[in-house]
Amino acid sequence: MTLARTKDRMVDLQRRLAVAKTHGTEAYVVTPAEIKKLCPLINTEDLAGGIYAPSDGKVMGPDVALVFAELAKQNGVKVFEGVRVDRVLTKNKSPRVSSVETSHGTIQCEYFVNCAGQWARELGKRSEPKVPVPLHSCEHFNIVTKPIEGLDSMLPGIYDYDGMIYIRELNGGLLAGGFEPVAKPVFRREIPKKFEFQLFTEDWDHFQILFNEILHRLPLMHDAKVRQLINGPESFTPDDRLILGESDTISNYFVAAGMNSRGIVLGGGVGKYMAEWIIDRKPSIDLWADDIHRFVSLHNNKQFLGQRVKEIVGRIYSLPYPLVEYTTGRKLRTSALHTRLEGLGAYFGETMAYERAMWFSPQNEGMVDEVVYVPTWGKPSWFESVQEEYRACKERVCLIDMSSFAKFEIKSTGQGALEYLQYLCSNDIDQDIGTVVHTGMQNETGGFENDCSIARLQDNYFFMICPATQQTRASFWLRQHLPEDGSVQVRDVTSMYSGINLIGPHAQQLLGDVTDISTDRSDFKVMTCKEIDVGCASGVRAMRLTHTGEDGFILYIPAEYALHTYDTLIRAGKDYGVSNAGYFAMRHLRTEQFFAYWGLDLNSRTTPMECGREFRVKLDKGDFIGRNALQQQKTHGIHQKFVQFLLDDFDVHGDLWPWGGEPIYRNGKYVGLTTTCSYGFTLDQMVCLGYVSDFDEDGKPQLKKYMNKWVMEKDAQYEIDIAGRKYTAKAGIYTPKLAMSSFEASFIPVPVQQK
Repeated sequence: MTLARTKDRMVDLQRRLAVAKTHGTEAYVVTPAEIKKLCPLINTEDLAGGIYAPSDGKVMGPDVALVFAELAKQNGVKVFEGVRVDRVLTKNKSPRVSSVETSHGTIQCEYFVNCAGQWARELGKRSEPKVPVPLHSCEHFNIVTKPIEGLDSMLPGIYDYDGMIYIRELNGGLLAGGFEPVAKPVFRREIPKKFEFQLFTEDWDHFQILFNEILHRLPLMHDAKVRQLINGPESFTPDDRLILGESDTISNYFVAAGMNSRGIVLGGGVGKYMAEWIIDRKPSIDLWADDIHRFVSLHNNKQFLGQRVKEIVGRIYSLPYPLVEYTTGRKLRTSALHTRLEGLGAYFGETMAYERAMWFSPQNEGMVDEVVYVPTWGKPSWFESVQEEYRACKERVCLIDMSSFAKFEIKSTGQGALEYLQYLCSNDIDQDIGTVVHTGMQNETGGFENDCSIARLQDNYFFMICPATQQTRASFWLRQHLPEDGSVQVRDVTSMYSGINLIGPHAQQLLGDVTDISTDRSDFKVMTCKEIDVGCASGVRAMRLTHTGEDGFILYIPAEYALHTYDTLIRAGKDYGVSNAGYFAMRHLRTEQFFAYWGLDLNSRTTPMECGREFRVKLDKGDFIGRNALQQQKTHGIHQKFVQFLLDDFDVHGDLWPWGGEPIYRNGKYVGLTTTCSYGFTLDQMVCLGYVSDFDEDGKPQLKKYMNKWVMEKDAQYEIDIAGRKYTAKAGIYTPKLAMSSFEASFIPVPVQQK
C-alpha cells in the first residue's frame, strides 16, 4: 500500500501506475476510505489516496542469499565463506583480468565481477589500474518491535513517501524505518576490518524525525514494545542508481553494485543481465541509466561522495519532480563562461558534473544563485523565459554555451585514423578535409554506442564531438577498438576547448562581422569546418551546424580565448538583438524538429533504421561494426519505429505535462513509451517523441518489413497516457513542415550593420 498525502504525490503514483499496467502488474488507485478498509490500523485522516498492489510480497535478505547460494551449488558453483579478496591481477599491455589474489590463495579467472556491496569501492581500488566504483555508506535506521496483539500478519507493506517511512509486519511485530532528509555518512576514510555483521550505536535523536511519522501513521506504535533500534550501513551512488557493466579501465572487470536493500528485489534481474553482458558483450535491455560509464573520475572522489549521499538519501522518498537538480557537489566542472553567465541570470543544471545554463531569468540579472526553479508536474516556471529564448533563436541570434560536449582528437601518422573511424562509424568518414559528418558508432546488433559529429581537419587528423554524457562511454568504445600496434592515437580534449553555439537567422552576419573570412553559405557551407579568428582570438574551430535545424555555427574555442570570444560576439551582436539561450530552448527546438538525442531517444538498443537515420548509414562503403545487422534490417524490416506525436486537446497551461516515459497506445493497445517531450512553440502543440512496436501476446515486438506503413495506417488511432488520462495524438515519422508562427510573421528584421 503506497500512500499519498498530496495531489502531487497522487500524480507521481498515477504516473507509476500507468507504466506498471503496461507490464501487467495488478495495482489500483484507492481512496482514503478504501485504504482504511484494507488497513484499519492506519491513520488515514491526512491522505489524498494511494495505490494498492495486492500481489506484492516480502522476503528476508539473508534467506534470499542462502537460497541463491544453494541453487548455485546445485549447478556446480563452489561457494566459500570467510575469504578476503586482496586484489585483482591483470595481464597484457591493455589491462585484462587474469586472476584474483585472496586470503586462501590465487584464483585464475577470465572474468571478475565486483558485487561487494558497500565494499565495492574499496575493492575497485585493489587493482592496477584502479576501477572507480562511486558509492559511499550512510547510517540507515529501522525499528523492530516485539509481537503486537491484534496485528494482522497479512498487513500490507506500507510506504508513506511523504512521511519518508516504510512499515511492515515482522514475526508478529513491526519493522519500520525510512530515509531521513539529511543522512549521516560513515566510513569517511575506509570501512573497518571485520565489519561484515556489525552495527552502529543507537541514535534516537537522529531517528526521531522518522519515529514521529511512524507514530502518526500507525497509532498502535504508541503502545508497542521496542525490541531494537537498528542502525546499520547502507551504501548509495551519486544518483541513487545501480552501477552495472564493464569497467573502462580493465577489460573483463565487471561491476554490479549500488543496490543497497533493493538488491533483494533486483538481484535476480541483475544476475541475468550481468551474465548476458559477459557472454553476449551487452545486456538484452537498455541499462544506460545504470551503466558504470555514466560517471567520470571525479564522481569517485571521497569528499564529493560524502557530500552527495547526504542529499541522495533524502531524495529517495521525495517527490521525483522532473528536471530537479542536485544541490551538493556542484560547480565542479565549469566552462570559462560560467561566472559571466551566472551574472546574467542563468539557471544551471549539471550533467557529468559539468555546469550548463538551462535557461536565463532576465529579472535576476546580476543576482548570482537567485534564479529558482519551482518543481511541478505541469507547466514549468521557466516556460515564458524559454519561450523568449526560442523566439530569439528563430528570429534573431542567440549564444548557447555548449562547452560540456565531449571532444576527442583521433590521429595517426599514416591512414590508420581514417581506417579506424571507417570501421567504427556507419556513415562515410572519407570526405574532403574540412567536412563534418554526423554519424553513429554502432554495436554488432546495429544499436548506437555513440552518436557524434566528426570533422576531418587533415588527412589523418579528426575532431569528434558528442554529448557530455558520452564522455566515458565514448572513450571506452574508442580505446576498446584501437589497433594494438599503437598506430592510432585517441585523446580526450574536452577541457581544452569551450563551445559556443551561434544560432539564428543573423548568425551568419554576426560571425562575419568578427572574423576575416566570408560566412556566406556559398563560401562556408553547411556541415563544414574552418579554423578561424574571432576578434583577437585564434585557432577557433568553427562548424556550420547547430543540432536543432536552425542555421548557425558551433565554435570550438581554445579555453583561454573563450571569454574574449564570447564578449566579442556580444558586443558585435547588439545591432542584431543578440541574447543568451540555454539547453531547454535547444530541447524545444530539436524536439519540434524531430531530432533524436543520445541517452534520451537513442541508446544501444536503437538503430539508425529505426530512428529515421538510415540516410546516415553507408552500407556500400565497406565493412564496419554493425553493418550486417543494419543490412538485415534494411532487407527484412525493423521491430520498432521512432515517431513524433502531437497531442490534441492539450492545455499547456492547465494540464499535467508529459516528461518522458509515458505509455503510448495504438487503437487501445500498448505499443511503447515516450522518450522526450517538449512544447512546440511554432506548432503550438505539445510534442512527444517515442518508439512504437507491434507486440505479440508474449510481449515481444514483431518484425515488420513495412513498419512506416503500419505506423501511419489511416485507421491507427494513438493515445498517450499522462498520469491516467489519455490524450489523442497525431503521429508523424518525418520532420514536420513548420508553419511561420504569429510572432515570426510580425517580426521586423533588424537591418544588417555595414562593416
